[in-house]
Amino acid sequence: MGDSNPIKVGVIADQTGPLSFIGLANANVARMVIDDLNAEGGLLGRPVVLVLEDSATDDDVAAAKAAKLVGRDQVDVVFGGIYSSTRQAIKGPVVVEGKTLYIYPEQYEGQESDPLIFCTGPVPAQQVDPLIPWLMRETGAKTFYLPSADYIWPHVLNRRVTEVVAANGGSIVGEEYFPLDHTDYRETVARITASGADAVFNTIVPPGLTPFFEELYDSGFSARGGQLVCTYFDENFLNMVPAAHVEGLYGCLDYYQAVADPFSRELLERYDALYPGDTKFTGGSACSGLYRGLRLWAAAVTEAGSLAQEDVVAALDHAQIDDSPGGPAAMVPGQHHLRLNMYIAQARSGRFEIVENLGAIDPEEALVGTPALAG
Repeated sequence: MGDSNPIKVGVIADQTGPLSFIGLANANVARMVIDDLNAEGGLLGRPVVLVLEDSATDDDVAAAKAAKLVGRDQVDVVFGGIYSSTRQAIKGPVVVEGKTLYIYPEQYEGQESDPLIFCTGPVPAQQVDPLIPWLMRETGAKTFYLPSADYIWPHVLNRRVTEVVAANGGSIVGEEYFPLDHTDYRETVARITASGADAVFNTIVPPGLTPFFEELYDSGFSARGGQLVCTYFDENFLNMVPAAHVEGLYGCLDYYQAVADPFSRELLERYDALYPGDTKFTGGSACSGLYRGLRLWAAAVTEAGSLAQEDVVAALDHAQIDDSPGGPAAMVPGQHHLRLNMYIAQARSGRFEIVENLGAIDPEEALVGTPALAG
């Protein structure tokens, strides 16, 4: 007699607070994929149950919800987190204390390395490394200004940007960090203007994002030929700002809605039919990474033939899926990060148009050490 108890999947999403426009979309993706898995017969002949928690764009709340998922709900795997600080908040209760598998779906600064953590969004080798040389070549931009939120992701990403800009004959003419809730950027924009920077590489995040872009637009930065770059910007962010404020903005992600392969188109049509409205299926908002993560985990459980953690982790280490938003995705063995198709896109009249299909790019992350075995 097989086990008929449900398999529990914990998902933490920022369904309220400044990142709710992302979190609500992530919650939709989780519901859609879990429903699909159950329609396909579940996993290992068992139903899959989604345990969805709201982290409220607050790291303390995320940590508490993570502890609940592992302790009370006893989920088999945890997904979620957007900010890197939220990933770290989830990691404590889930991985360090809970010894539970954790899959992080957002594009981020890289360098997360743990036997029980897998990352399903792009990292600097897939975003900064191809985008910056391309931008400098195509637009002639040489000098960059880096207005930034003050947490781990912008600091690490900016170090990579600085290296790549220098390697391509350019320079950084300003680098500033602000609290996540900072919203007055008049002085920053005045300094950007005074610097004469060719390009602004932005890592300011909501809620400061909208006022910053408005201030920069009003300063005439883009009208003067300045280049605006934001690697996380996607269609959900386009909904937050007037199209003119981000006209010409360049990004680099694993998926945009303009990606035209049949699977990506069909998935987008299905999502839009199920969840009409403003919370879109997008790349920078981790929808693509969450879809992929859930499907890769399901493939690993199926291959392992059980939920024994070491077997699922071993299968996940080489898991791949052909049908994935933006194209096929494959774990690079040992790295716990994915080889992904990457795209450079530009905002034009309130939509993203793909200007360069970069093809499949490796994450180039460090090999994950194996856990010490209990003696």
